Amino acid sequence: MIRLYRAAYSTNVERVALALAHKGLAVESVTIDYGDRSQVERVSGQGLVPVIEDGGRVVVDSMDIVSYLEERYPEPPLYPSDEARRVEMHIFIDWFNQVWKRPPNDIEAELDRPAPDHERIARLAGQMEAALGHFESLLGGRSHLMGDDFSAADCAAFPFLKYAAFRDPGDDEHFHRILDEHQQLGDHLPRLGDWIRRVDERPRA
Repeated sequence: MIRLYRAAYSTNVERVALALAHKGLAVESVTIDYGDRSQVERVSGQGLVPVIEDGGRVVVDSMDIVSYLEERYPEPPLYPSDEARRVEMHIFIDWFNQVWKRPPNDIEAELDRPAPDHERIARLAGQMEAALGHFESLLGGRSHLMGDDFSAADCAAFPFLKYAAFRDPGDDEHFHRILDEHQQLGDHLPRLGDWIRRVDERPRA
């Protein structure tokens, strides 16, 4: 059985939880408190979640874990079998991690400064709003981000984009409040709204 080290409301843990449930894998969860990361540090040598243990193998970083699960448990798939499509998906995930996530991360860093630059925050927020249109376009004529089937791309993006539609009242993390405040799901984004609701109905490990 796979052991998953997790924390409440973690977007990166949710990526892995979606992948594990998609593949129907049995999971033992170990929930850590952010105030005491000793359990996960003992296992992985670092303090971030998610981390999985699988038959003596320890894997860290959410999308590295998803890739590992695909290699170790290929059915049902989360990546295309076609090489070109698979590369496209890796490019999308890299773009999401390296480009899309930069504005909300920069907003969080700016708000942590003694005198935040609110004009810069507004510019970054505008980039977040504009990016929602890209996802709306990606969903034209298909039910998921990279095609009709649920995939690793949906695992990567959903835990962050869902804040355009809702936030759990118990979730008061600073970064998640930024995602909530600066992404607004208006009537001009119907496909994105439908996709958020559709993925939210999927099981999690």
